[in-house]
Amino acid sequence: MVQTTHVGSLPRTQDVVDFIFAREREEAYDPAAFDAAMTAAVSETVRRQVAAGVGIVSDGETSKISYATYVKDRYTGFSGDSKRNAPADLKKFPGFLKRLAEDGGTPQYARPMCTGEVTSKGQNELEKDIANLKAGMAEHGAAQGFMNAASPGVISLFLQNEHYPSRDAYLAALADAMRAEYETIVGAGLMLQLDCPDLALSRHMLFNDLSDAEFVKIAAGHVEALNHALENVPEESVRIHICWGNYEGPHVCDIGMEKVFDTLMQAKARYVLFETSNPRHAHEWTVFRDRKADIPDGKVLVPGVVDTTTNFVEHPEVVAQRIERFTGIVGHDRVIAGSDCGFGTFAGYGSVDPDIAYAKLEALSAGAKLASER
Repeated sequence: MVQTTHVGSLPRTQDVVDFIFAREREEAYDPAAFDAAMTAAVSETVRRQVAAGVGIVSDGETSKISYATYVKDRYTGFSGDSKRNAPADLKKFPGFLKRLAEDGGTPQYARPMCTGEVTSKGQNELEKDIANLKAGMAEHGAAQGFMNAASPGVISLFLQNEHYPSRDAYLAALADAMRAEYETIVGAGLMLQLDCPDLALSRHMLFNDLSDAEFVKIAAGHVEALNHALENVPEESVRIHICWGNYEGPHVCDIGMEKVFDTLMQAKARYVLFETSNPRHAHEWTVFRDRKADIPDGKVLVPGVVDTTTNFVEHPEVVAQRIERFTGIVGHDRVIAGSDCGFGTFAGYGSVDPDIAYAKLEALSAGAKLASER
C-alpha cells in the first residue's frame, strides 16, 4: 500500500488565527485560553486528516504564524523588520502583483532582522505543540506523525542578517541554535520535517543577481549547515521539503529541479518532498527517471500529487497516475503520496478553501489506493 502524507500546514480556524495575531500584535490575550484553543484545534485537525485517509499526519502547524518566521517567538536575536522582496516572476508581471496586493493576496506579518545573537528561549512552545499532536494522534488513531521545523537556510531567507559578519556565520549560528529543536522533535517519537524552500524559492527572491551555478553553490552551503544541525538525528527520522513558493503565479523564474537535484540528494534526510502537480513542475518527474542511478539507496520520494494553490479537486485517477510515475522509478515501498506544499502556509491566509483542502487530501488517499491496487 502506498502511504499518504502532506507537507504540513493546514487551514486554521478563525479563533486560532485571532489568538495568533493577538500575540503577533502584542495585544492582551488569555494564555490559558490560547493553549486550550490550540489543543482543541490540533485534535480536530488530526481527526480530519485521519478521516481523509492520511496515514502520516501533522499538527497542521496550528500554533505558528508561518513556517519560518515563528522562530522570532522562540529564539533571541530578532528585532525590527526585514525588507520585503517580491519574487522575480511577480515583478515581471506588475499588474498581477498589484492585483494580489489589492486583493489581500499577500499575507501581512512581521519579518524581523537578525540583530543579535540567536539563542533558544527554551523548548516550552515546541513541547506544547508536540503534546497536542501526540494527544490528537492517540485520540483519533493516527499511528505516524511528523512535525515541521524551519531550516537554517529558510530562516536566513526571511529573517535577514544584520548581526553576524557573513552569511556563512549566520547560517552556522542558526544551525547551532536549531539543533535542539530538531532533536526534541525526534526524541518525542515524531518524524522531523525540515522546510527548505531556500533551496529553490530563494533563487528568484534573494539571489536574482547570481547565475544558476552560483546559486547552487549557495544552496550547497545551506545543506551543509542543515546537515551539521542534524548531526545527532538519525537520517531515517528526517523529511526535507523543497519548493518554489506556494503561491499562484507565473513562476517563470523558477530554477529547474535538474539543477538542484544533486544538492537536494545530499541532505541528511531519508524522505524527500517536492512539487510535481502544479503546471510549472509537473514535467520534472523525468528528472528522477533520468537520474535514477543518482538517487541514494533508501531515499523515499514523496512527490506532491495534489496542488495546493488551486481549488480544483484532483480526480483520484490523476493522482494514481502521478504516483505511478515514481513507483515505476524506485518501487512502491519507496514512494509516499504527498502534496505540493502546505494548505495553510501563513495563518489566516490560503488560496484553497479549508473544506476543499481536505477534499484534496481525500482524493490523494483515493489515488494512492488505486495505485496500490494496480
